[in-house]
Amino acid sequence: MTIRLLLLSGLTLLTLACSVIFTNGLRAAPSGQPATAPAAGQFPGIAVLELFTSEGCSSCPPADQVLNDWVGKAAQQQSPVYPLAFHVDYWDRLGWKDRFSSAESTARQRAYAAAMNTRQLYTPQLVVNGSSEFVGSDAREASRQVATALSRPALVGVSIKPEKGKKSSIQVGYEVAGSIEGAVINVAVVERGLTSVVTRGENARRSLTHDTVRGFLTAPLDASKGRVEVSFPADMNPRNAKVIGYVQNGRTLAVLGATETPFPP
Repeated sequence: MTIRLLLLSGLTLLTLACSVIFTNGLRAAPSGQPATAPAAGQFPGIAVLELFTSEGCSSCPPADQVLNDWVGKAAQQQSPVYPLAFHVDYWDRLGWKDRFSSAESTARQRAYAAAMNTRQLYTPQLVVNGSSEFVGSDAREASRQVATALSRPALVGVSIKPEKGKKSSIQVGYEVAGSIEGAVINVAVVERGLTSVVTRGENARRSLTHDTVRGFLTAPLDASKGRVEVSFPADMNPRNAKVIGYVQNGRTLAVLGATETPFPP
């Protein structure tokens, strides 16, 4: 079953349907040191894949697999593709509470709906570079969109340097090359290989595997260099985590550049 949230005249109408809709430039060096920024206009293309999903949605596991496949492809090919899964919370009242869900993830999806004028929320939804969206289980469309994104030069170069911090947060330094007027920077902590055994709801008796955002922060880019602190749950396994940084146009939400680096040991 698919959930759609229709956004009508500022009001949210919940409807149920029984169909399946419901770096760039710069990569941090292995040492975690920021990479040297290339000259303006020389930033290679990147693809940021944001999947909005839920453990309570029976249409979502195939989309989770599509995203997991891109995690493997990006690592194997060392390509600038950055997959992130955001678990929304509007499924939680329908039989199974997703332990990774959050109101913040739903708010982020709602912001995309407003920016793209789609007037609805649904799962599974895949957003590529903040500018196109489609049903997240469509592997062929995902491949097409990623190829298109990688073929277009990025507008800014990004480097990040996470530093070991507290038990449930890290400091992340960043540097951005290129125009940043009106831009924001996002820093996500993503944990790989998470597994949930679902006992109720549409996915009852299924074991689901995720690469999921465990910590996320958005901050205005007031300067080309800065530092932010990102919190994450105390039960996160740092050995299975990485840090992704990406810059967006603050108004249109188009992704301008991105990079990733391992979580600090």
